[in-house]
Amino acid sequence: MTDDARSSRGAVPVHRRGEHRWPMAIAALTAGVLHQFLPADFRVSPHWVYPSVLVVFLVLLVAGDPGLIDRDRRWLRVTTGLLIALITSVNVIAAIRLVAGILRPGSFDTAGPLLAIGAIVWLINILTFALWFWDLDGGGASTRAARGATSNPAFVFPEMTNATLVPATWYPQFVDYLALSFNTATAFGPTDVSAVKRWAKLGMIIESLISLSLAALVVARAINLL
Repeated sequence: MTDDARSSRGAVPVHRRGEHRWPMAIAALTAGVLHQFLPADFRVSPHWVYPSVLVVFLVLLVAGDPGLIDRDRRWLRVTTGLLIALITSVNVIAAIRLVAGILRPGSFDTAGPLLAIGAIVWLINILTFALWFWDLDGGGASTRAARGATSNPAFVFPEMTNATLVPATWYPQFVDYLALSFNTATAFGPTDVSAVKRWAKLGMIIESLISLSLAALVVARAINLL
């Protein structure tokens, strides 16, 4: 039974607070910082442009919705989408360059740099999918805060089927999607969270495929270099 249904039958209305901005902001900034640890051939040039743009996007989001995420405005959703799309595009470029380097003889002399680059791209990929899942599920963070976890979800978390174990105000927040993304990247499939919408299922398939492909290519080439 949804929160709205409980309210309509005379139950005490559920008042949820918006989630804090800092978890997703840290994830976005971490993606930008990790990118700076890549060799120059794998980074966006000039190297300061990418993190600067990330900071500008985050400043706009904080200014437009200070404090908790509870304002459902179109320009805020668009800005959030552009931020995540930027992180995605930059990491896709780095991943393509990594794969090209693996397939090109003589690009790597030792296994260490190859494993480091692969790990960075893989970690940013986890953060990227966590951000996408967080932004798209249930209409976004502000909508989930207003309507609850069971309003048009794309993912069913364990807490949603075990409501007695969590407060009535519970709804999935960024850390929940980070765990979902990490588990998808490491287990190569669903674990305790079920995808119930097609785009969510496709997203998990894509993340698993990327993670598996990167691991196979990087490890295989690293073994050859040992």
